[in-house]
Amino acid sequence: MQLSTLLGSILVGISATAHAASLTTVTGWGSNPAGIQMSIYVPDTLPAKPAIILALHQCGGSGQQFFSLTSLPYLANQYGYILIFPSSNGYCWDNHSPQSLTRNGGGDTQSLAQQVQYALSTYNGDPNRVYAFGWSSGGSMVNNLAATYPDLFEAGAAYGGTPAGCFAGSGASVQFQPTVNNTCASGGIIKTPQEWGDFARNAYPGGYTGRRPRLQITNGGSDSIINPQNYYEQLKQWSNVLGLSLTATNPNTPGQGYTQSIYGTGNKLVGYLISGVDHLTPFWESRLLAFFGIP
Repeated sequence: MQLSTLLGSILVGISATAHAASLTTVTGWGSNPAGIQMSIYVPDTLPAKPAIILALHQCGGSGQQFFSLTSLPYLANQYGYILIFPSSNGYCWDNHSPQSLTRNGGGDTQSLAQQVQYALSTYNGDPNRVYAFGWSSGGSMVNNLAATYPDLFEAGAAYGGTPAGCFAGSGASVQFQPTVNNTCASGGIIKTPQEWGDFARNAYPGGYTGRRPRLQITNGGSDSIINPQNYYEQLKQWSNVLGLSLTATNPNTPGQGYTQSIYGTGNKLVGYLISGVDHLTPFWESRLLAFFGIP
């Protein structure tokens, strides 16, 4: 277990003993076309219009398990934001089907959007402060949600993920299973920035001209599950969508082994490739929240 994972578990444990709030299962939150599950963590004290973070687990995980892998619930008690921890209706999130890769198409993306809309309505959430955070399959889903529901999310943070649409046509988005085409996970799908950008734009039928989500992209430089080529493909995609160019590459920033890639001023798109790190990258929650704009 990496230090970030252990620390997250310890902090969540401390939080549970110090606060009455707990992870709670929610039902009846929408039509739920994909048949997924919803759990929510609501701190004891909330501001008038709290921010909402959708936290997306990895393949083989669950919302309850992902809750224990991050210190975000502990920090929620301090900063007063709401956390949604969904659970997929299978081994991985659906990052591959036409239904999930199309806005209101009836796949996982639509069900996840409904969970966010439920939380906004139920807790008087701030529609201008809705964020998505995910690791592995969840990181890929962050990218797909940014493409299908750009009007719902203000920003996203993808760890160990792949570009929006990378798994399209693969048959399933289950990484490294013998019956599945794993060209995406292995880094074999390489497109131009324009091609990637077009896919993200086309995920919203009829066109979308509003604000696009800001993205923070993090991948391990020695990832044996999601080839690091996917790090570069994600940045190609979102730099095209956001109309940004690479302005700086900073070694050992913000820590040893990190290479930071800044696009524009860095407030809309920033990447972190971590040398020598495999699939489980540190989440560095304080930096994640700072990018989101919390507090």
